[in-house]
Amino acid sequence: MNEFEQDVQSKRNDFTDTMVGMVVSFGFFATIFIVAVVIKQIIS
Repeated sequence: MNEFEQDVQSKRNDFTDTMVGMVVSFGFFATIFIVAVVIKQIIS
């Protein structure tokens, strides 16, 4: 048996970490998009 399987450092669910990462990255890019749209509306 693999020695790393016996002593797991983190027992958290990987799905929750994945979803948090996706939501944070989506929020970041959505914020950039919204700021760009607002700036374009102000300029034109």
